[in-house]
Order: sequence, then structure tokens, then C-alpha cells
Amino acid sequence: FAAKQRPKYKSLQVLLPSIESMEKLHLDLPVPLNRLSAMFMPGAFSPIAVADDDCTLATVRTDPATGKVTQGVRIPNSAAALRVLRATGPLAATSANRSGDESAQTVDEAVQALGDAVDLYLDGGATPGHVASTVVAADPYGRDGIAILREGVIHEPVIRKALTLNGGALGV
Repeated sequence: FAAKQRPKYKSLQVLLPSIESMEKLHLDLPVPLNRLSAMFMPGAFSPIAVADDDCTLATVRTDPATGKVTQGVRIPNSAAALRVLRATGPLAATSANRSGDESAQTVDEAVQALGDAVDLYLDGGATPGHVASTVVAADPYGRDGIAILREGVIHEPVIRKALTLNGGALGV
């Protein structure tokens, strides 16, 4: 938070090596996020999972509207990142930039943005672009049963179309 100058009210996502690792963390993807995740993960899709009472992640937050304890998750589409996650387990993470600035695409851009405020930089190669992941939450009252909290690489029409594949909404 200090290095990024990120406001405390903004939560951190957790990077995971696989969807299956969510069970060990006591996280669940509600309908229709479970089906969307199967379609868009790994990649730039960040669903909001619901944490059960046994979840011990320090990064969870309570949704003031629903009272549910939630956690944003992401499975990166990077062989280097997945190797690290398989070795370390889940990692709390955010983009490598000052809060509100464009995300770093290379380690050099990350160093330029964050400098000595970060103790270790791992160069896994350039990312394909500066656009953030798409963050989606389940919303039983929302259009198609979801709320797109941040549109990123995966654009809203693509998400909405995926919800109607196979002749109907995905369990909504």
C-alpha cells in the first residue's frame, strides 16, 4: 500500500496457481462466476469469491451491501508467475504501478514507477499490455446475475455474451 500510494479502502486480489486451489483457501465462486471462471481463467479475469468462515486470508473484506466476506482472485496467464505460485502458494498482489497510474508492462517500468520502495523485482518478461484485468462480482439483482466492477482486458460485451452461451443464462 505504501509503495503504490494505494488507498487502504482498495482491497488486494490473491493470485492463485489454479481454480482448484480455492477450495484449500475456503473460497467459493458463486453462480455464474464459477462458469465464467472456467471460460476465462487463467487470464485477465478477476472474479470476486465468497469466503467461508474457515478462510484465514488477511486480504478478505466484508461487502457492506451484503455482509458477505469476499476476496478477489486471479489466475495469471503467465508461465513464470504460475511457477512462482506453485512454489509459494497464493500471493496477495496488485499491479506494479502507483495507484491510479498505468500498469507496468516491463520490470523496467515497474522499477521506474516504484523504485526502492519495492525490495524485490522478478523479471518474467513483458506483459502483453497495460490494461488491467476485468473484475466481476455475482449480483442476483444485476443484469445477467453479475456486476462488472472494473472493465479491463475482457470487455463487458464478451462477458455478457459468455453468459448466454448454450442457449440461456448460466444458472441465473
